[in-house]
Amino acid sequence: MLTPRSGSPLRLLCEPAPRRCSKARGPAFYNPKTMATLGVDVGGTFTDFYFWADGRLEVFKQPSTPGDPAESVLAGLRAKGWRPDEVVHGSTVATNAVLERAGARSAFVTTKGFRDLLTIGRQNRPRLYDLEPFRPPPLVPRELSFEIEERVDFKGNVLVPLTVDEVDQVVKEVVASGAESVAVCLLFGFLNPAHERQIANALQGTGLEVSASHEVLPEFREYERASTTVLNAYVAPVVRRYLISLAAGLAGQNMGSEDSEQTGGVQSNPQSIAKT
Repeated sequence: MLTPRSGSPLRLLCEPAPRRCSKARGPAFYNPKTMATLGVDVGGTFTDFYFWADGRLEVFKQPSTPGDPAESVLAGLRAKGWRPDEVVHGSTVATNAVLERAGARSAFVTTKGFRDLLTIGRQNRPRLYDLEPFRPPPLVPRELSFEIEERVDFKGNVLVPLTVDEVDQVVKEVVASGAESVAVCLLFGFLNPAHERQIANALQGTGLEVSASHEVLPEFREYERASTTVLNAYVAPVVRRYLISLAAGLAGQNMGSEDSEQTGGVQSNPQSIAKT
């Protein structure tokens, strides 16, 4: 993975200055004259390819495959016969999953009394005097929101301890709901994440994808932290399947390393999903 990096994932192809590689690659420098690099931008309609090798840039366009976005990337590689040392790609898989409401069936676990946090949100309104405002429904409906008895105060002190029985009960409820992914956001969990960790560990033991707010967005303001954690839980399984499929396809074609960019986060390991 190349670091540091900002902006478009393809920007490095047009920069003549060498870029230092990560520790995983050793102390060597990126050399655009000797290293073949493929930049891929996976869009909803077309997948664009930018192949840089021997000081030359070649551009290619391939129809995207919405059913399996990785297939358009692999099809383009097969069509051109490129053998890059590195594949750097950006994708709108996570964005499309949200816009199309095609993310994972997700659950929300929060402190007792805050079940409706996602629905209530804040009083900010785009049309202040609209008597019949429309608000999009939350990504997690109320029937998939679960409360748990525990409480931490604004200094991170435990007011109501979290019991094993409470954790076991909420795990049973989440599993019975058929959720594929879970967002855990407790009141003041960013100050003292012990309870969130306990719940997350128990849920992960069932094989569920778990996003905990103290890892996704450890900041104050409950609605912002909860909604961001839910968003991560909603897209994580979709992005994970895509990256695993792409990595397997690249490995099958004996390609080099793969870097991925979704919304500014960069990952080299498809098992690690960029927090969105």
